[in-house]
Amino acid sequence: MPAIDDSIAQVLADLQHQKLRIVNSRRKNGLIIYKQHYAEFAGPGAAIGSIFDQDVTAIYPVGNWSLLNPQDANERERAYRMRRQWIKLFHQMTQHPIPIERVQMLLNHLETWFDASTVAKIPDETIARLVGVLPSTVSEIHRTSDW
Repeated sequence: MPAIDDSIAQVLADLQHQKLRIVNSRRKNGLIIYKQHYAEFAGPGAAIGSIFDQDVTAIYPVGNWSLLNPQDANERERAYRMRRQWIKLFHQMTQHPIPIERVQMLLNHLETWFDASTVAKIPDETIARLVGVLPSTVSEIHRTSDW
C-alpha cells in the first residue's frame, strides 16, 4: 500500500466525506478521532472513515502518523477488524468504575505503544474524551504522578 501525503485538514475532510483510509500498521502511530461528546483511538492497522466516522468533528494524530489507501477487499476487511479491536480495547477501559483509574489505565496503555514524550503531548481534554472523564481528572494525574 503506498503512503500518501496527509495534512490534518485534508484527512478531516476525507473522513467527513466517508473516504476509507487505514492507519499505517508499520509505524508507531494512531489517530484520535473526536466525535461530538467523546473520542475514539484508531491505532495501527485500523480503518478510519467510511461508516465508522460519519460524525467526526476533529482529529489528533499521534506518533509518526501515516495513512494508507486500501488496495483491495482483503485489506479493507483486515482494517475493519482491527478498528473493531481498538474499539473493544477502549471500551474495556471505560468500563472501569473509578475515573482516575480509567485515566491511569489509558496512560499506561498509551505508553506501551508510544514513548512518554509523545503521550505527554496529548491534551488533557483529548485523554478525558477517550475514557469518559472530566479533563480535571486527567490534570490531577499529571499533577500527582510522573505523567
